[in-house]
Amino acid sequence: MHPQALADLHALCFTTPRPWREDEFSSLLETPGIFLISHTNGFALGRIAGPEAELLTIAVHPDAQNVGFGMRLLDDFLCKAATRGAKDIFLEVAENNPSAIALYRKAGFAEVAKRKQYFKQINGPALTALIFKYSI
Repeated sequence: MHPQALADLHALCFTTPRPWREDEFSSLLETPGIFLISHTNGFALGRIAGPEAELLTIAVHPDAQNVGFGMRLLDDFLCKAATRGAKDIFLEVAENNPSAIALYRKAGFAEVAKRKQYFKQINGPALTALIFKYSI
């Protein structure tokens, strides 16, 4: 997927945190340690740093949600992170995103911390981020 396609899909999936722009995806994709898993209906973007990986964002087209594509992307992400040497994988998710939270728990992630007022909203108070960890 090209940066504009990533940005377009991200905009369909997110309002909080705000969708990422094409230039942000372009910049990230040029950063050492960044890797992208993409499929027809979505993508997962992460980074590896030593024995840790971070899932930066995952997006599934709204027409393809709730039928297993998110789990497939997440499984592929975990496999790719493991082949790159990750032992622990972290992610942040907004506290008001029950679908994503359920996906991560189903995949074996556990909540390990919270960050108050982490995700800024356009209208409304900042949201708490739940920090999840998966150990390989």
